[in-house]
Amino acid sequence: MMKINLSPQRRDDVVAVSVAGDVLFLNGEAFDFGPLPEGATLPQDAIDCEWFAGPVSRENGSLRLTLLLPHGANPSQNVAFPQPIVTQGDGPVTLPVDALPIQAEVSNDQN
Repeated sequence: MMKINLSPQRRDDVVAVSVAGDVLFLNGEAFDFGPLPEGATLPQDAIDCEWFAGPVSRENGSLRLTLLLPHGANPSQNVAFPQPIVTQGDGPVTLPVDALPIQAEVSNDQN
């Protein structure tokens, strides 16, 4: 189980997150925290990844970490003030996102 806190940040990129046991995948890159013992903390600067916004620790058997949450210029309340995510199993992690605006089709017909 992981408790993932999110730190919103204005960015023009995205992050895809998934979990397999103690392995966290960020945009396909694996970060294996299996060796992190109970009560230990791995400082942010020891993790070579721009998506971490703080240390990773193990408390009561659960990994706890903070990731950056990229968002556009005008995030919704859900994205600007996200709730922590607690994973219950393996697989993709659904992050709060805002829907992309639908752009109207521009017609060049000059009939």
